[in-house]
Amino acid sequence: MSFSGWSLVFDLDGTLVDTAPDLAGAMNAVLAEQGRRTLPVSDVRHMVGRGARILIETGFAATGAPVTPYESEQHMRRFLEHYGQNLTTGSRLFEGVAETLTALKAGGANLAVCTNKPHALTIRLLEGLDLLAHFPVILGADALPFRKPDPRHFTECVARLGGAPNRAILIGDSETDLQTARNAGAPIVLVDYGYTQTPAKDLGGDALISRFADLPGVLRTLVSGG
Repeated sequence: MSFSGWSLVFDLDGTLVDTAPDLAGAMNAVLAEQGRRTLPVSDVRHMVGRGARILIETGFAATGAPVTPYESEQHMRRFLEHYGQNLTTGSRLFEGVAETLTALKAGGANLAVCTNKPHALTIRLLEGLDLLAHFPVILGADALPFRKPDPRHFTECVARLGGAPNRAILIGDSETDLQTARNAGAPIVLVDYGYTQTPAKDLGGDALISRFADLPGVLRTLVSGG
């Protein structure tokens, strides 16, 4: 089945790329600077997805007293400095991502990235992992005045692809992605290996996959209305 005319909009962290090792490294550098204990990568995986500020605030709350808004701002800046220097130190594509994206493009799909990661870091990460050419549209957290779960973050991706709202699907891993899709009235495919506090199987997406290579199959079902 052809995907011609369909817009496929992807979350980044936890969906396309396993960024948790480098996010944890940056967070732990800031925590250590402030005399806090560091966190294992497994804990950080459940904190990702709502932006750098909330990630930092969650990390500090998990290791002692919460931080003030001013402290949060300062810690976020240090976090972004550390992270920007180590974007692809430990981050890797999830298995099957590159091949599956290539197949979807060959099938006529238009692809975009919609992420709550800062836009400049998103571009650098995709470039560093040789994914940039797959996505004619990329919108990070600060590319627009709004971001996920605001549906306009998603619908603007679709509009810039030249797509129709009723022929667009979101692919993500978290409750933030689910809320974005529901707010936009769009279907969503969830991966069960990503970053979420609530297991993806319990979020109630329209389809669930454990391997990225299984994505074309479930998309065919959604596209055909089956």
